[in-house]
Amino acid sequence: MFPGLRPRHARHQSEVPALPFSPTPAPAHRTICVVTGSRAEYGLLLPLMRTIEADSALDLRLVVTGSHLSARFGATAAAIEADGLVIDARVDLELAGDSPRETARAMALGLTGMAEAFERQRPHLVVVLGDRYEILAAAQAAMLLRIPIAHIHGGEASEGAMDEAIRHALTKMAHLHFAAAEPYRRRIVQMGERPERVFTVGAMALDALAALPAMPRAELEQRLGLPEGAPFFLVTYHPVTLENGDPGHAMEALAAALDAFPDHHVIATGVNADPGHDSVSRVIDRWCKARPGRVRAATSLGLSLYAAAMDAAAAVVGNSSSGIIEAPFLKTPTVNIGRRQQGRLRAASVIDCAETEADIRAALIRALAPAFRAEAARAPYPFGTPGAAARIAEALRTVQLDGLLIKTFFDLPGDWA
Repeated sequence: MFPGLRPRHARHQSEVPALPFSPTPAPAHRTICVVTGSRAEYGLLLPLMRTIEADSALDLRLVVTGSHLSARFGATAAAIEADGLVIDARVDLELAGDSPRETARAMALGLTGMAEAFERQRPHLVVVLGDRYEILAAAQAAMLLRIPIAHIHGGEASEGAMDEAIRHALTKMAHLHFAAAEPYRRRIVQMGERPERVFTVGAMALDALAALPAMPRAELEQRLGLPEGAPFFLVTYHPVTLENGDPGHAMEALAAALDAFPDHHVIATGVNADPGHDSVSRVIDRWCKARPGRVRAATSLGLSLYAAAMDAAAAVVGNSSSGIIEAPFLKTPTVNIGRRQQGRLRAASVIDCAETEADIRAALIRALAPAFRAEAARAPYPFGTPGAAARIAEALRTVQLDGLLIKTFFDLPGDWA
């Protein structure tokens, strides 16, 4: 067993009721169904899916949904197939708009579509990652079909987004938990999950980053359309879904702040499929047209190009979790804007600022300062080391399935009255 997977408080294992997962014995190998709904989460899951494929005791089934199947978000299911993976089921959410009502409709389609997909695939475990609404629909379907759920990246906080509530709901629905850091593991236990079912495995992104070959600067510049030697910012901004107002206004402030650095080019990546994405996308489109040659937008860069761009960028700017988890691993400074990622662990390479032009500009000045860049380069990293995929796959292979569906609430010791 990997050290990171050794359960804490093993004395509680005997308290878990041993009821059968199914009326028939499990086969010699286990069918593991992985669900992916967005390009970002797919990049994190890819090393785990490769590990499952290579394990003779495990049988991978892949269900694809969300923005992967939408042309307006890049139809990235084609990139999944280009990676050599077989898509076993597609659950189309028919993403036609970005209003709360349209999001609720998409979730409803996801619930029924996932139930049908799982019923056909009949997996022993369903693996989900993160905190998006289409992933909540997948977990609901698995719960109703009495399929155990393994949840990755639980216990985290992002107080400015509805993702916060979804992530914690997934924790209460899941039966196995794989946390990126020890404080997150403790938080999952605090939510009543039994310690022997909660594992600290490190951030999933590290496996993907460690496996990627270095991309020569000339190739990176050619693929991004950058002049030779040009410094650039990598920008990703998503709607802050728990705040009122037009999320496009914050994107306008970000664009204005970046225009104060005309010597730096800008690579803006696509907005995710959250309510309010149309408003942010319109601002980015106008900005690109007003700054031809300097500002470029891409619906999806793909894993290798995005990682290479993050590594080479002067700073990662916006409110994506990649600025909190991946960029610090690469020692690239992050300017994190607004409340979307509030509550997550921070490396010293992350600069938080408000969603105003002045605050963003001040943060960018700090991120470009040689002293800060030196500090970012030696900052301790809070999310472990590569190897999460192997640690998770081992648990999926060896965990006792009998009784896994039964969840006994774990009360913390002491008087909490």
